[in-house]
Amino acid sequence: MKNLNIGIIGFGTVGTGVFKVLQSFGNIHIEKIAVKNINKKRELENFNNDLLTDNAYELVNNPNIDVIIEVAGGINPAFDILKAAIENGKHIITANKELLAKKGNELFAFAREKKVIILYEAAVGGGIPIIMPIKTILCANKIKKIAAILNGTTNYILTKMTEKELSYDTALKQAQDLGYAETDPTGDVEGFDTAYKLAILSTISFNKKVDINKIYREGITKITAHDIKSAKELGYRIKLIAMGQLLDNGKIDVRVHPMLVAKKHLLAKVNNATNSVMLSGYPVGDLIFTGAGAGAEPTASSVIGDLLVLASELENTDNPIPQAVCNHTETAEQIDIGDTYNDYYISVTAGNSPGVIGIIGTICGKNNINISTIMQKGINNDNTAEIVVITETSKESDIQNALKEMLASESIKNINNLLRVMN
Repeated sequence: MKNLNIGIIGFGTVGTGVFKVLQSFGNIHIEKIAVKNINKKRELENFNNDLLTDNAYELVNNPNIDVIIEVAGGINPAFDILKAAIENGKHIITANKELLAKKGNELFAFAREKKVIILYEAAVGGGIPIIMPIKTILCANKIKKIAAILNGTTNYILTKMTEKELSYDTALKQAQDLGYAETDPTGDVEGFDTAYKLAILSTISFNKKVDINKIYREGITKITAHDIKSAKELGYRIKLIAMGQLLDNGKIDVRVHPMLVAKKHLLAKVNNATNSVMLSGYPVGDLIFTGAGAGAEPTASSVIGDLLVLASELENTDNPIPQAVCNHTETAEQIDIGDTYNDYYISVTAGNSPGVIGIIGTICGKNNINISTIMQKGINNDNTAEIVVITETSKESDIQNALKEMLASESIKNINNLLRVMN
């Protein structure tokens, strides 16, 4: 392999993990590491503080550095720094899913112009190999569907709510105590992190540019212990699912939201902080990739895997890994959530009066919705009842119209939750 001089931007959990693993590779020399706080104490044995700088442009303007590894995250200043690095002919390896989801088209186009490579295996699924397999060994396939769990924090919370019967707030606090969730968990629990990853994964899977701003996104903050219990009784588990589908008309259905997943489904068995990606394509059929979706060592595995492939290629050619170049020219036509079709879970609070289930059935019927299952257990102290409905496949806009009609009925006191059910 070619000897490479590298610069690392970002020295948090992932950057430190990359540094530690790289110590065992003799052909990789770390020239400089850019950090926010140069005076922060580093828990590393025999670490040379002279490697550190708080000016990332020292790396991108250094003619001795061949590759920039960016693991700092965020849009600013990462975007401008990486553009400068590309301008200077440096190859890029990044784990920055937000940057790629929002600014990837511009960065990839600039990289093509400057004849450098951007590799980003670590940006989706942590240690799970998924980007390069799609671009290489699976390139003969027409991928029709993605169904994935792409965020370890939310999967951990939902697992504990299911297995330990914890409330959402208690499970979140436990995730924060263990370091799975940030002090401000919004990026994870509201589905932003998952949406960034899905935008990247959908773009390469469907070979069309997917607009992050058009991905429907819904987090897990509205999931209650009652929803978890009802789902279990009906034979489901609740998971935050990243869904992408190539429709027969060529349009793309791309969204992130909680779903009821049948207990027997493989994704229902993915627990705690584990991630999993299911792909369906022709001619390969169905595939599933499962593993650690975050953390220092799993993410470092993907970052350094990209680096070593690049080192091997640069030994033989000035045009490395042509399969990795993003040449997407067509923009995907993404459908609105109202035009999607799903089975649905509807939880309502209704007055304990004769005919209330009939009212729900009538409203559903008027809106082209067939009911598959309806469940009521007991009466509350205020003489109301919790009723759960599972529908057959229906159009989202019809479901929303039905919910409006239910709320207008004197018999329906509240719509507690609406969740989609994975077919």
